[in-house]
This record gives sequence, structure tokens and C-alpha cells, in this order.
Amino acid sequence: MTTEDYKKVAPQIPHEPGVYRYIDAQDTVIYVGKAKNLKKRISSYFGEKKHQQHKTKTLIKNAVRFEYTVVETEQDALLLENTLIKKLQPRYNVMLKDGKSYTYIAIKKERFPRVFFTRQVRKDGSQYFGPYTSKYRARILLDIVKVLFKLRTCSLDLTERNIAADKFKVCLEYHIKNCNGPCVGYESQEVYDEKIRQIKNILKGQIKPVKDYLKNKISVSAEALEFEKAQLYKDRLDALENYQAKSTVVNTSIVDSDVFFLRAEEDMAYVSYLKIVNGALINSDNLELKKNLNDDEHELLSFAISYLREKFNSIAKEVVVPYPVELTELGLTITVPQRGDKKHLLDLAEKNLKYFVLQKRKDAMNRVKKQTPAERILKTLKEDLDMDVLPFHIECFDNSNIQGTNPVASCVVFKNAKPSKKDYRKFNIKTVVGPDDFASMKEVVTRRYSRLKKENSPLPQLVIIDGGKGQLSAAYEILKELGLEEKITLVGIAKRLEEIYFPGDPLPLYINKKSESLKLMQQLRNEAHRFAINFHRDQRSKNALGTELTDIPGIGEKTAQRLLQKFISVKQIKTKTFTELAEVAGKGTARTLLDYFEEQKKVD
Repeated sequence: MTTEDYKKVAPQIPHEPGVYRYIDAQDTVIYVGKAKNLKKRISSYFGEKKHQQHKTKTLIKNAVRFEYTVVETEQDALLLENTLIKKLQPRYNVMLKDGKSYTYIAIKKERFPRVFFTRQVRKDGSQYFGPYTSKYRARILLDIVKVLFKLRTCSLDLTERNIAADKFKVCLEYHIKNCNGPCVGYESQEVYDEKIRQIKNILKGQIKPVKDYLKNKISVSAEALEFEKAQLYKDRLDALENYQAKSTVVNTSIVDSDVFFLRAEEDMAYVSYLKIVNGALINSDNLELKKNLNDDEHELLSFAISYLREKFNSIAKEVVVPYPVELTELGLTITVPQRGDKKHLLDLAEKNLKYFVLQKRKDAMNRVKKQTPAERILKTLKEDLDMDVLPFHIECFDNSNIQGTNPVASCVVFKNAKPSKKDYRKFNIKTVVGPDDFASMKEVVTRRYSRLKKENSPLPQLVIIDGGKGQLSAAYEILKELGLEEKITLVGIAKRLEEIYFPGDPLPLYINKKSESLKLMQQLRNEAHRFAINFHRDQRSKNALGTELTDIPGIGEKTAQRLLQKFISVKQIKTKTFTELAEVAGKGTARTLLDYFEEQKKVD
């Protein structure tokens, strides 16, 4: 992405906190970053000062565009950035891997589970809570958990058999009352598992019981005049409340919600989606919808909600929307806020959508300005033939023969609407006797695409057959046998009225005679015809040349050509002396020719 590309979109970038994503030509996110001010941060990549790091230079070189999501605070940007990095794993976010940047609290998958800090998220069935942007807050939370629920810290294999066999003894943790001794059967699995369930509730944000416990401890310690202990509990309570308010976007009463906002225009509609989990904004997305004549905003929003919830596997029971909608999913609470924190979330979704639509319009304008003639023609051809993809690679076949003699075929290749002559192919018809264009077409299509398939070579998006419905049907039959009928668009072009035929459709398509797409197809057809005729002419000349001279043992094609260039015809060659023939073809060849002609006289 160049500085000029950036300058075209720079005016739409807001001076707001958010997360930005750089995307390459394959539509893959290659970098995710956070910013206190999106405009300033993104512009720093394209300033006059040269980037010192090679990685940054490579990032900008490989990126073709960027996207961004607006949030309310830096901390929201930090949490969203981490979520996106976990999900997308961009190649240039080496320093932001889960195991290096953020702290998690893990509940180990084992009998009598341990609860501990980790920086590595492993796929071992354990549960991980986080990421925590402040390790201090996470440590306070874990300390509270350990005070409330006495858990084991050892790594012993506490199977039922090992405990029954008295393989273990209580350790120091038991004697200082940090553990209740499950290793020797002093605590049952049911009691321990209930504690783990309560810990999971706390880590999910359901911490009111913990706050009540700490307040009680503060009161008891103060009444006992243990002010240092009371201050310790007070510090923990403050840290817990600070952790509880980790996201300024969402009130702690908002646990799991999906927020949607729709903006409808004449032929398009756009939907913004914010995913709120455990009181934090963890993901966002924008959806484009092409409107039909009968689509209204309520129907579009209902469709978008169902689609996005399924896409992100959302199980949130509340949907926040700007107006009432009908949803097929049961058990959902539909909220249309007028004020408060949920209205604040709806406004944030609207803000994101505004910037997204502005960016889309700017991108569309830039694409129109940058569109090359080849792109314009191929786009028109794609629309005329109702194709799913742009026909960047096109191939066209034609047969050539005169009353069945020297049957040949040609395949010409156009790439990006231009001839790719190094990819042209000639075919001698090997299996067909007589003037049978249908069988000849079957043979060459079979040979061409069975080879491409076997070699795993790129297939064309469009194949054109120079001929009518018969040859088209023959080619389509082969594509079906090869399993390529869904991967390649096949059409036939008839010369008389320039009719375009599709396999199995008796009615032709007529494209405007002035259309650039028809002119491209005509160019392909004419080029295939020229290439086939030239090849056929060469084969006839070669065969004519070989009717007598090349039938003589020891006389090759090149020697025959030299003799004919010098003496014009075989009849003239027969009149020449040994010396004259030897000057052109050598003494050995001269002797061979004279001996052959002498034998022919005897036969005659």
C-alpha cells in the first residue's frame, strides 16, 4: 500500500480510539494494532520519516488496504486487539501472541483441578479466563479466590485408586491451612467440584458474593481493631471493583449481549455488530446486504442478526437493536434502548457503521478510477455470461480439415484479455477417421483438460468452442466425465449470427454487437481459427513434401527442403547430375538419390 493510496482514504479516518487491521491481496489480515487515536496512528505508517524496522516496511509493502473498528477507550482497544489476534493470528503480530503478552487464569482439566496463572493457552481441555490487561488485578482476583476457596497447588495424580491406596501424605500447605487435604481423602470430590463451580462464576464476572464476603471481613477486622488486616481486605475490595469495571463501554450489569445497527440506502444496506461478553467488547463486524425491491429495514436487520449470530456462534440471550424486530430464535430478549449504557452501545455501533460506509464509498470510487481496460472488459464479460468469477484465463478451441484430410485442432489462450501465445497448443487428431468435427472436439478437449487435471495446473475460468450446439455438447460431455463442469464455464459461439450457446440450453444468448465482451470473444474465435488454419496448412505442406523424397531411406525432411529450394520440384531433381546433387546434399545423399531414381525407372 503506497502513501498515495493512504492519502485517498485518510480524510475518513476518525480521531478516535480503536483497532486497525492491515489486509493483503489474498484478503488475509496480516496485522492487527490498537490506537488511542486511529488517524494519528495509521498516518504514522505513511509519514515522511522512513521506517527503521524492516518488518514495518514489509508490512506496508504487502498490505493493499486496511480496516478499523472504533471503540470508546484504550482499554477496550487493547481487549479487542487481543481477541482479534487470537482469532486471526496475523503473521506480523509476532510480539502479541497469547503466551507472551497477556495473563490468563487457568482451571486445569483434572481430578481436583488446580487454579493458577499462565501465559500459554494450551489445547488440553482446561478452561482459560482472560486475557487480563493488568497482571496486578488478575493476581488480586486469584488471591481472593485462594482466600475464599482453599485449593490444592500440588501436581499429584489424585486418582480415586491412588487416594484409596494411601500413596500420598499431607504437605505443608495443609498444615498452614491453605489446602483441605484432598490427596488423603480429607475433602471429597463433590465438595471440591462445587468450589470450582463457584470460582468459575467469579471469573465470569459474577462476583457479588465475593464483595459481600470482603465487606464482612472489613467490618469484622475493624471491630476487632485489626486495622492492618482491614486495610488489606479494603485494598482487595478496591482492586476487585476496579477489575469489575474493566470496560468503560459496558455497565457491569450488561453481561452477554449482541448489539446491531442497520443503515439502509437505495440499493444496499449495512449492518454493524458488536459482541459483548462478560462486560467487555470482544469483537465487531460489518455486513453488506444487497437490497431487493421488497426488502424493508426490519426484514434486513432480522436476516443480518440471524446470520451474524450463527457466524460468531453467539449464545447471548439479549439482542440490542434500534427498533423492534421479529426473530425465529426462541428465548431471546430484544431490547430497544432509549437512554443509558445500552443506548450508548447502540450509538457506538452506529458510529462504527458510519465510518465503514464512508470507507466503502471511497474504495468504490478508487476502484472505478483505477480500473484498467482489461478489467472493464472482463467484468462486462462476467456479467454478460452470468459467471461467478472474473474470466481472467480464457481458452478457445477450433478444428480444421479439408474433407477429413490432415485433421488438426487448435487451442488459443487469453490471459487478462490478451493473447498468451506461449500457452497456445496444437493438436493432431489421432483417433478420428474422416471429417467428424464432434469426435475431433471430444478428443482435443479430453487431451487438454485430462492433462491439466493430472498435472494440477491452473484451469481456465471460461472455455469457448468455435461451433454450434453439436460441438458444444461434445465438449461438455467430456468436462462432465472429468468432473470439471462446475469449475469451468463452457459456451459455444456460432459464426452466422454471433449466437452464444450454453450447454443444455436450446435458446442462444445475443450480446450487443458493439459490446466489448462480444468483441473479445470474436477475437478469441478468430485467433483460434487462424492458428488452426496455419497449422493445417503446415501439415498439408509437410505431407506433400514427404510424398516422394522423404519416402526414400536416408533422406530426411531438412535435406528434402534444401533440394526443393534449389531445384524447385522432384521432376527437376531427377534430371540433375551426381555433381549437382552432391553440391546441395552431399555425396552420400546424391548417390542415394541416383540409385533410387534408377530403381524407379526399372519398376516403371
